[in-house]
Amino acid sequence: MKEDIILSVKHLVTSFDSEAGKIYAVDDVSFDVKKGKTLGIVGESGCGKSVTALSVMRLLPKPAGAIEKGRVLLDGLDLVQLKAEQLYHIRGSRISMIFQEPMTALNPVHKIGKQIGEVFRLHYSHMTRRMILDESIAFLRKVGIPDPEQRIREYPHQISGGMRQRVMIAMALAGKPDVLIADEPTTALDVTIQAQILDLIKSLQRETGMAVIFITHDLGVIAEVCDDVVVMYAGKVAEVAPVAELFYNPKHPYTRGLLSSIPRLEYPGKTKLNVITGMVPSLYEIPEGCRFQNRCPKAMAVCRTRPPGTTWVDKDHVVSCYLYQ
Repeated sequence: MKEDIILSVKHLVTSFDSEAGKIYAVDDVSFDVKKGKTLGIVGESGCGKSVTALSVMRLLPKPAGAIEKGRVLLDGLDLVQLKAEQLYHIRGSRISMIFQEPMTALNPVHKIGKQIGEVFRLHYSHMTRRMILDESIAFLRKVGIPDPEQRIREYPHQISGGMRQRVMIAMALAGKPDVLIADEPTTALDVTIQAQILDLIKSLQRETGMAVIFITHDLGVIAEVCDDVVVMYAGKVAEVAPVAELFYNPKHPYTRGLLSSIPRLEYPGKTKLNVITGMVPSLYEIPEGCRFQNRCPKAMAVCRTRPPGTTWVDKDHVVSCYLYQ
C-alpha cells in the first residue's frame, strides 16, 4: 500500500437478499483515500453511495445485507475480515461516520451529553465521569454549538436541525478518527447552515489531519470540499479523477451529463435546464452491458452486450467506458 493511502477499497461487492432474489447494490467498487485529503463520492439517488459507506463501516442491515467480495484496508488492516468485537474498537476511534439524517441517527430518549459521552466510555475506559463531561462540552464547543453546558442536558428534539448535525459531527470526531465518512451531512439544511457545516468539517480536518469521504449528489459541494472524486452509477464506478480534472476534463458521458445539468449564471433567463433523460435503473432490472447504456447519448452496440472495463486516461484519471477502450 502506498504510504499516503489511509483507506483502500478493492473490488467491493455488496448484496441484499430480497423476495425477488439477490440484488447487488455495490458491484466491483474500488477507490483509495489519501491521508489528510477529502474523497467525494457523487451520483444520483440509488447509485450505491450510502451502501458503499455502510459497507466500509460494516454497518449493513443484517441478515439481508452482506459483503460478498472485496477488501477494505484501513492502514493495511482488512475490515472485512474482522470479527464483531474487533470492530467495536475500530468504529468511532479509527473510522467514524456522520449519518445522513441526524434526527433518526440520534437516540430521541437520551440526552445529548449521554450520547456523546458514550464514545468516551467505549474507547477511553480510564476516563472518569467528570473527564467525560468536560470532554463532551469541549467537543460541542469545538463544533460551534452555543452554550454547550446547557445543550448536553437537552434531548435531540429540543435543538434545531443544524445543531443536531453539529452534535453528530462532535460524536464522530470524539474518538479522533483517522477517517471520517460524511454521508450527505448537509441534506435538508438551509444554505447558510450548509456553508457553516462544510467550513466546520474543513477546519476540523486541517486541525486533526484526518481523511474524509464526503458523499453527496451536489456537485457544488464536491467542487468546494474535495480533492478527488468517485462518480458512481447504479452500483458501479463510472469515473475517478482529481476534482479539477473531473470538472475541466470529464470523460464519462454520465459525468458530462451531471456537469451539464448544473444551472449557470451566464444562462439567459428562463433557459430550459439540461437533464439526463430517463432514470437510474432499479437494482431488480440492471441491464446487460454498460449500466448507463439506456440513457447514454453515445451508446454503441458493444455497450449493450458486456460491461466496460476500466481505462487509465491519465495518471490519476480512470474511466469505465468503451469510448476510451
